[in-house]
Amino acid sequence: MTDIKTIGILGKFGDPSVAQTLHQLVDFIKNQQREVVLDHSTAKILGNKTHEGLSRDQIGERCQMCIIVGGDGTILNAARSLVDYNVPLLGINLGRLGFLSDILPGQMIEKLTKILAGEFFIERRILLHASIQRNGEAISESNAFNDVVIHKNEVGRMIELETYVNGQFVNIQRSDGLIVSTPTGSTAYALSGGGPLMHPSLNAIVLVPICPHTLSNRPIVVDADTEIEIILHDNNYGNAQVTCDGQIKISLEPADCIRIHKKDKPIQLIHPKDYDYFEILRQKLRWAEKL
Repeated sequence: MTDIKTIGILGKFGDPSVAQTLHQLVDFIKNQQREVVLDHSTAKILGNKTHEGLSRDQIGERCQMCIIVGGDGTILNAARSLVDYNVPLLGINLGRLGFLSDILPGQMIEKLTKILAGEFFIERRILLHASIQRNGEAISESNAFNDVVIHKNEVGRMIELETYVNGQFVNIQRSDGLIVSTPTGSTAYALSGGGPLMHPSLNAIVLVPICPHTLSNRPIVVDADTEIEIILHDNNYGNAQVTCDGQIKISLEPADCIRIHKKDKPIQLIHPKDYDYFEILRQKLRWAEKL
């Protein structure tokens, strides 16, 4: 990492509470004789006219590394917008759980000093790409780092979905929806839905039904190099929509087909050398606590 000349900083969108950490981070990077660039929202939070806000595309083209200050939601947003530029991301956790942003503000300077000296490793994780087909045409496309979720809009109503994997019929289910998750997303909504925890190194996707009407309808793990098709039936019981990482929402109509496959590029996450995924699980899921 000693060859890194330009570092991008992306703060939690519109949240002035991250300003103190951002100022400290900018000063540190400048003292390391490296250029700092900010996205538009982060520049606005700092209110510093010496740092012109850049678009995500400009940041992807100019930076050799991006530091994300916020919670996991901020990293999800950054990953979707920067994945095509192969920019490694490092997370500073100002959120709650912090499965993706594993450095705390109090550790920031110490950890960054070691990382910029080359004491780090890069982990590659898969994303999903979802396309909504209507009358044979794609009406919307989006990436997802955690999950693509097809779900109902109305409380107390079900939707009916028909699922295929690589063209092979899986089932028709009546449920509140279906979660299609990456290994990264297996600790998010999929976990709440009863899905398995998957190690982030796996090349796999899990399909987790949401409150299915048939109790035998269970989560299923498939190879990530497959194409998943989900069709919303004409005789559905309520309105439905697709969400990607809980941040992008698209309304569905009967007979819409949602096609999901692995994104052709992975996202790169920077971790300190002492990063331990199972320690993260023990800490965040409180496995080590005594009753």
